Amino acid sequence: MSSARWSGWSARLGSGFRARSVVAAGAAVALLVAAGCGGSDEAGGASDGTVTLTVKTFGQFGYEDLIKQYESSHPGIKIKQDSIAQLDDYTPKLQQWLTAGSGAGDIVALEEGILVKLMAKPDQFANLLDYGAGELKGNFLDWKWKQALTADGTKLVGLGTDVGAQGMCYRTDLFAKAGLPTDRAKVGELWPTWDAYLATGKRFVAAGTGASFFDTAGGIYQNILMQQGDTTYFDRDNKLIVDTNPGVRKAWDQTVSMIDAGLSGKLQMWGPAWNAGFKKGTFATIPCPAWMLGIIKEQAGAENAGKWDVARVPGEGAVRGGSFLAVPAQSKHPKEAAELAKFLTSPEGQTAAFKAKNNFPSSPQAIDDPAVSGAVNAYFNNAPVGKIFGQSAKSLKPVYLGPENQLVGDAVGDALTAIEQGKLKPEEAWTKALTDSKRAVDK
Repeated sequence: MSSARWSGWSARLGSGFRARSVVAAGAAVALLVAAGCGGSDEAGGASDGTVTLTVKTFGQFGYEDLIKQYESSHPGIKIKQDSIAQLDDYTPKLQQWLTAGSGAGDIVALEEGILVKLMAKPDQFANLLDYGAGELKGNFLDWKWKQALTADGTKLVGLGTDVGAQGMCYRTDLFAKAGLPTDRAKVGELWPTWDAYLATGKRFVAAGTGASFFDTAGGIYQNILMQQGDTTYFDRDNKLIVDTNPGVRKAWDQTVSMIDAGLSGKLQMWGPAWNAGFKKGTFATIPCPAWMLGIIKEQAGAENAGKWDVARVPGEGAVRGGSFLAVPAQSKHPKEAAELAKFLTSPEGQTAAFKAKNNFPSSPQAIDDPAVSGAVNAYFNNAPVGKIFGQSAKSLKPVYLGPENQLVGDAVGDALTAIEQGKLKPEEAWTKALTDSKRAVDK
């Protein structure tokens, strides 16, 4: 959830969380037996009958221990995980593999931002309903299941992994320095709305802490945008509505107001200065989908443990990121691959991935698992992250993202950057965003 999707503006990029055990041994064994798998002799494979499955992902999905468990209970299966760090690098390669009909391996991760475009060519993927996935519908939030189901309901392209449940991360030491409350409940009360967040930011800037209120306008804009309705840049007929959707302009105007108020650190998301900013305390808040916690911990380092905390996000929660696992039609082992995908996305598998990398589950059973619902994060001042993100996830309303959402997002994001850098005035930047959006879609 970039230089991961649209130059960092709406990336979903899982990263390091806590190194904790995955599933309890007894539950893991039961799960592995239930997952089942076709015999290696049926699928061919190596001369010794071993089938090797290649899993292509981006960022970190938290599957390392799960893969070891699966291999242990399935001696005829070997799994190779090929992970590309940045979604911006992964996405074009994925498209190339699918178009060429080779190179995609046996399981691929599909990020929500490109899912609609890929769903237009469902024949590029195996139908998971043919491998018993229909029985698993109850293991996923209803809207998450439907996102990867064709309109006629006859083909399931992918099984959900995580959802980008929302929070707002903040530096308690910088808030104290600015004379603001540091208790997460009281901090959440500071910003029931984005207008209140702006007002709080002005108070913070006036205190002269030497830090900016937030890191970059892109993350703020994306969070506001995803709360504005059930569409953003395209309607459900895939017509470009970036210039007519009032929600887009509202998100733009609110973000520009924050830039004008001097709240932004003007950093490039995923860039060196942005990474260093977590450690140096150069900004006080950052919109925080669940997967962002691992990135903050990794970048801020052990010396800043306890200085970060998590409060509610302004406005209502919204999806920001989330992925699926799919089996490319080019896989030579679709049955085995489908079974592995079912295992990795099962409630137990999603719980394990949350423990490993903090990727918040799309499975109601996993969300309610005490290991998730009762989870606290020691690094974030023992924030009850399971409760915070669980409440957000269950109230999420999915937003439709058109097939060229990434290209339009790039155009809008670049225009906001131009305002931050003083290269364009807001109305000039807005005109440029619309022009570049239309040009990108018309290519």
